Amino acid sequence: MKKLLIALVTLLPSLAIAAGGSNVHLESANVDFHDKESLERGLNLFQQYCSGCHSTQYQRYGRVAEDLDISVDDMRQKYMFTDAKIGELMENAIPPADAAKWFGAAAPDLTLVARVRGQDWVYSYLKGFYKDESRPFGVNNTVFPLVGMPHVLEDLQGIPVKQEDGTFVTTGGSMNAEEYDQAVRDITGFLAYSADPVKLEREALGWWVLGFLFIFFIVAYLLKKEYWKDVH
Repeated sequence: MKKLLIALVTLLPSLAIAAGGSNVHLESANVDFHDKESLERGLNLFQQYCSGCHSTQYQRYGRVAEDLDISVDDMRQKYMFTDAKIGELMENAIPPADAAKWFGAAAPDLTLVARVRGQDWVYSYLKGFYKDESRPFGVNNTVFPLVGMPHVLEDLQGIPVKQEDGTFVTTGGSMNAEEYDQAVRDITGFLAYSADPVKLEREALGWWVLGFLFIFFIVAYLLKKEYWKDVH
């Protein structure tokens, strides 16, 4: 619980920044929690490109494997890059003190980022990097101005360059625009799942609860009529 509160406190200032930029257009992520193949691709991309600095320390390897129908062997071989055990939390290997020393601040945990900021924000943020030589890492972001991290997906997307008319021209990158959009959607989907892993179970249970309440209402209504028929 203490770690969870710390994560929320860490993310709330960022939420305020995002709220302040409400004039920024956010693209729809269209995340589908039923598409487990997309979620697994997102896990793969997150582990390759994001887990070096960021963690999802409120999620467990074993839980992810079970939810996404990944075998324990595949989880260990493909997605676990440390000596962690299958039941352990998906923590970052970099000590926070070292990360703060090297980068100026420790990279935030991303378990709850899709819940705090919203799926569309995460999706648009990952698509919002562009070249800006005035920044320490040579890039800026349309959704999060003055961003303090590099464009880690640059080898996939390339580097968008802002033109005088405000449009962007992307150079380099191993993916075309459509493929990159899907890759970003996959990562966003995994982060959205990590922020709310019981969403599908909760929604399924909700229908059962509504069904019970509907039947109970009918029974209660008929019982009320039976009790009050002599009064009327």
